[in-house]
Amino acid sequence: MRTRITLACSECKQRNYDTMKEKKNTPDRLELNKYCRFCKKHTLHRETK
Repeated sequence: MRTRITLACSECKQRNYDTMKEKKNTPDRLELNKYCRFCKKHTLHRETK
């Protein structure tokens, strides 16, 4: 079952991206390097509640 998650910037804490993930394959929190339009650079984005 795929669930909807939100990714937040680790530097400015803005919630920038919504995506889906498979809980069975990745039970821990997702971390991706993505572009933050508030910081104007690529930063680490972590899954939030």
